[in-house]
Amino acid sequence: MSEILQYIPGASLLHRLSPVTKLLMVILIVAMSVLTPSLIFLGGLILAIFLGAVLSGMHREIYNQVPFLIILGLFLLLITTLTVHGGETFFTIIPEGIPVIGGGLPVTEGGLGLGLLFTFRFVVMILSFQLFIVTTRPSELVTSLLAFRMPVDYILMFLIALRFIPSLQLEAKRIHEAQVSRGYNPGSGVIGRVRSLRPIIIPLVANSLAKTQVLGLTLDMRGYRSKKTLPLHALEFHKRDGVALFLLAMVILAFIYHHLA
Repeated sequence: MSEILQYIPGASLLHRLSPVTKLLMVILIVAMSVLTPSLIFLGGLILAIFLGAVLSGMHREIYNQVPFLIILGLFLLLITTLTVHGGETFFTIIPEGIPVIGGGLPVTEGGLGLGLLFTFRFVVMILSFQLFIVTTRPSELVTSLLAFRMPVDYILMFLIALRFIPSLQLEAKRIHEAQVSRGYNPGSGVIGRVRSLRPIIIPLVANSLAKTQVLGLTLDMRGYRSKKTLPLHALEFHKRDGVALFLLAMVILAFIYHHLA
């Protein structure tokens, strides 16, 4: 199982772009995904992100997240469809012939359309952010966030939370392997997977709390409270950054034309 939200070294075009350029691209892509009501445009953004993943050699990392995105996307689609009603009713989950509750949980045109819109937006945001993280060094990530005048305290919290995700993933894998080696057999299927989470979550939470204490002591020992500034990587822009921003400008123009034409 590969780590999620973890930088992967490489020499692709996306790796060599300035971190500020990549962060600006992510911000504008997410903004367009939030503003657009068009499923066609959102589908085009998803294809563009996959193309960027192929060009950067990160397509396997993106493909590994597809099952996760499908599960969460279907869950989001189901919740939105069943809770939002409007327009024509296609069918009802509960048949009308059942007494009292018959005809309940209708699937309407408005609920289904809004669910698809939210699902596509979710996929665009997750994929663009994932592609940005796996192609950007943590030091470059700090530089890009500082370039946008983000407070240092918030940058530190963001990076710690970001680094804890793959750390917790590996820790959960080790705990699961330890439980299996001791003969624990939760069973198979969905019920077995749910049961297998119980002996993992408790030690995982306990270990995470212990790590937070160590992290706090480490920050104090390294003089974080002294607020001293450290030298960071200088920002460098090249022709490839200009080309990337030009392509992004074309996407923005397509966004404007698609919604105003």
